[in-house]
Amino acid sequence: MIVPFYLGEQPDSEGRTITEIWAWDFEELEYVHDYIQWLFPLTEPSAFNSHAPIVDEQVIQSFHSNPRLRQNLLRSFTVMLQFYGLQRQQSEDGKIIISKSEDYANRKGEWVCMFNHNYLRITRILKCLMTLGLENEAQGFYESLRQIYQENSNEIGSETFRYWTIAVKGNEL
Repeated sequence: MIVPFYLGEQPDSEGRTITEIWAWDFEELEYVHDYIQWLFPLTEPSAFNSHAPIVDEQVIQSFHSNPRLRQNLLRSFTVMLQFYGLQRQQSEDGKIIISKSEDYANRKGEWVCMFNHNYLRITRILKCLMTLGLENEAQGFYESLRQIYQENSNEIGSETFRYWTIAVKGNEL
């Protein structure tokens, strides 16, 4: 179910294609809540969306072996980075660097505030990237989030940052 969606061959449970979601503006990305589970599927059921796909070992292998699936996952990640006011770059030695974009000051107010639902989305994104073969992007995103947390720890909170850390590093804290 998730592989055909990610290949653009089948819509999600609400009839939306991946390319339609990629084209959404920031307002839609903020206020629609049932797409994030499709863009960033996990191995466990969603507590918020009973129609969300669940990733199994076969899906994980498909993402690891199919460059198009990973490229489309990277596109989903890029859409969300733009939403958060962040950008992805690759250093000369191949390291993925996620940094603040020119739009960060405008976008920050949308998600860097106490008890924001985007913190859950970010945890999901990190877990998904780690599971489906974009570990370097997850690590780069985590490093960027760590810096943002250091600047805004009162708004983000240590518990949220702990979830982000577990998403990337596992339980070996």
